[in-house]
Parts: sequence; structure tokens; C-alpha cells
Amino acid sequence: MTYSVNKTEAEWQAELGDDQYAVLRQAATERAWTGELLDEKRDGLYRCGACGAELFKSGTKFDSGCGWPSFYESVRPEAVELIEDRSLGMVRTEVRCANCGSHLGHVFPDGFGTPTGDRYCMNSLALTFTPDES
Repeated sequence: MTYSVNKTEAEWQAELGDDQYAVLRQAATERAWTGELLDEKRDGLYRCGACGAELFKSGTKFDSGCGWPSFYESVRPEAVELIEDRSLGMVRTEVRCANCGSHLGHVFPDGFGTPTGDRYCMNSLALTFTPDES
């Protein structure tokens, strides 16, 4: 897949630092209940931590009880790329930024009570948050 933002792994590593690089470029997962965006309640926009692309609006965020920020839909279907993930002996759907290919987390069809039924389970380290200006 060709992405709008294309950098070498050395460029990504220098730009992101160790923890963000591990999540965004190597598909690591931060520990549950540790992400700084988990309890973010303000209105605003969540963007890709690597390239700044718009990914999720705060109005779609919900408390799923899983330990990671959860959303029921992205800002636009084409904002994210969904890829079958067969790692760890199971089948899941990986979510990547469609702009730069960075790993964000996984989406699961267990967002019960949400308009879509989906739970985009995202790593805080994979996102940045910009609050709405009031």
C-alpha cells in the first residue's frame, strides 16, 4: 500500500521516540489503563500520533471498560485502513492510519449500545488530542 506520508523507519524512529515508535510503527500495545487519553472527556479531535491525520471525533468516544480509548466510528471510513491480523493465535482486525500506515489498535464488533456496534480500541500513544476552542 502506498501512503500519502512516506518516511524511512529511521526517520519515524527519530521523530517519534521509542514508545510511540514501538506502538505506531511496530504494532506494539501499551499496557491497559495507562494511556493518558483514556479518561479524556473534553470535546475535540483525535489525530494520528505519527502524521496528524484526523481520525476520531470526541463525540464517538465511549467508555468500553477495556482499558484503552474506545470509539464507535472514525471521522470518515477512508480515514483508517482495516487489515486482518492473525497474530497471537487469533483473528482480529488491525486499524491503521490510512494516511501513513501507522498502527493505531484494533476494531472489534462488540461495541454494544453504540450506533455502529463497533469498538475501535486505540492506543493513547498512537493518538494526539486537540480540544475544541470554546
